[in-house]
Amino acid sequence: MNLLSYIRAKHNFLFKLVIVAIVSAFISLMLPDVQIDSLRVDGFTNIWSHEDLVVDKDFFIEKSPKMLELERNAISENAPVFFEQRNDDLISKQQKLENLKLKNVIEYDLLKPIFDSIYLRGVIESSEDEVRNKNVFVYNSGFAESASYYDFFTIQTALDCIQQKLGNKKLTNNYLDFLAINLFLSKEKNALYLNSKLEQISLYKTIIRNGQVLVAKGETLNDEKRELINAYITSKTQGASISALKSMAKFGLTFILCMVLLTFLAFFRRPIFGQNKQVAFIFMLMLVAVISINVFYKNGLMILALPFALFPILVRVFFDGRTALFTYLMIVLLCSFFMPDKLEFILLELIPGIGTLFAIAEMRRRQQILNAAALVFVFYVLIFITYQISYGTPQTVYKFSSYIPFVISSTLVLLAYPAIYLIEKFFGFISDFRLLELSDLNHPLLRRLSHEIPGTFQHSLQVANLAEEAIYYIGGNSLLVRTGAMYHDIGKLQNPYFFTENQANGFSPHQEMDPIESAKIIINHVIVGIEMAKEYKLPEQVIDFIRTHHGTTSVSYFLHLYKKQTGLKTVNAENEFRYPGPIPFSKETAVLMIADGVEAASRSLKSHDAMSINDLVDQIVDYKVANNQLINSDITFKDITTIKKIFKKRLMNIYHARIEYPS
Repeated sequence: MNLLSYIRAKHNFLFKLVIVAIVSAFISLMLPDVQIDSLRVDGFTNIWSHEDLVVDKDFFIEKSPKMLELERNAISENAPVFFEQRNDDLISKQQKLENLKLKNVIEYDLLKPIFDSIYLRGVIESSEDEVRNKNVFVYNSGFAESASYYDFFTIQTALDCIQQKLGNKKLTNNYLDFLAINLFLSKEKNALYLNSKLEQISLYKTIIRNGQVLVAKGETLNDEKRELINAYITSKTQGASISALKSMAKFGLTFILCMVLLTFLAFFRRPIFGQNKQVAFIFMLMLVAVISINVFYKNGLMILALPFALFPILVRVFFDGRTALFTYLMIVLLCSFFMPDKLEFILLELIPGIGTLFAIAEMRRRQQILNAAALVFVFYVLIFITYQISYGTPQTVYKFSSYIPFVISSTLVLLAYPAIYLIEKFFGFISDFRLLELSDLNHPLLRRLSHEIPGTFQHSLQVANLAEEAIYYIGGNSLLVRTGAMYHDIGKLQNPYFFTENQANGFSPHQEMDPIESAKIIINHVIVGIEMAKEYKLPEQVIDFIRTHHGTTSVSYFLHLYKKQTGLKTVNAENEFRYPGPIPFSKETAVLMIADGVEAASRSLKSHDAMSINDLVDQIVDYKVANNQLINSDITFKDITTIKKIFKKRLMNIYHARIEYPS
């Protein structure tokens, strides 16, 4: 066998291996690169519940951009202002004043002392209020002297001073000609000083040295301590390097866990293993769980607030409790790599997950999910308290904030309601909730059945009762088989009076028809039923009951009638009297086939006593077995024996038959 033929022969199994390999690769990429010994904390974490956090390397806590910006602004606001003394204009003004002495000595003697006092203090350049309120340094000849802006005159205050001292005296000369600014704002020196101060700003707020205990077990946390913890953990995870060998080992570990789950399905859940869509769904849930915890881990969110108990609920709704438990165990083991105390995490998540399976053992009411959410919270609290007191940090038990993640997680379990609906639409699965909706007698198709052909409707009800009780005892989905039984004969809506249960006064249209035509009409109710089911958007799992409830058996009555009319013992056209199939492929479809045959045949019994019912059930079941109608249905001889007993008992109750005892 060449490679292509081998792949074609094993394509289903190879497809599942590809799914496992892809999921394992993605999960291994998301798993932590180092052993997790601590988690980042949030505002709800008041006590450090892990072991002492000892720094294993020097690390620096950088200031945030906002903090650096505030520090720069503070330096800019508090920086002194430099003024430079320049006397070029002052000398020319003083020279003008000296020239006045030659022209008007009286005015000179009056103005000279005034201007000398003004220049002794200095005349400063006018500036904005922001500058005036700062410290001032006057720079002259390489030296800077501290002063206040208001220690100097401005042009305006100097004019006011001159005017005040002159009083009402009139001058022939304008004294403004002798007034000059000698202290000017130095932008260059201001910028030089400011830049030097800004360059001295440290980018780091705190320095933690190697070997230092950052936080001790049981220590109460404040905002500053939380920031230190988160900064250290972030620096530690970001600085971790991973080799190619370690990456391969992570993939191998993940692949082993995924293969264990796939092997479980192959050995113990073959119906699930045989459906690629169902296998893909289970591994998709595993991937979603790891993605969720990875996002929460990287962003420092409360990991315990994730609704892990949601995963066993979703698996149980569409499959069974054991599959849900085994899948959830693999999910919890993979997610535990993100936690420092792996035992605590496994206990906290696994036990509530198992508790949900108790609450939803039979998914018949939506209230069960609400009950499951409450049960999850109770288990969370009990496990947390007992574990912390026994092996953890007892102080956390008395902190209300410790229970906030459990409240959030158990509340988010209620997301199962919309999740179930979306999964049904996307994957085409069917939940018990959907089956309950379909089995409601107010469904449009069932209402048509009860109003238009009550005979077939009553037949369907009886078949549903028989099949449901049988599947309950041999194991299977009793709600699915009941729903399938309610719809299995909807094809009779097209030609209702060609079927015995709908015929009145003993008249049958078949009396005037050719046996081949009659057989075609009878057989056609399966095809019509499938078309109607698709028109009313019934799930494929329900349509399967319509397809298989006659398997590949023949319409015996019309076949025998045809042979009698033609006088032939063998008929070349025998296939025209045979249903198209397929034969049943599950316990549920097999039980429905038997129940349908037994219930229909029981109506034709002339005497409904124990003997006739016993012989009838044995005859119908043996006929199905002899014609290989049950070979694909995973049903055992023990199951068949149980089914016979149940059907005999039920039919005797229906027809009030009694066992005749010998006299």
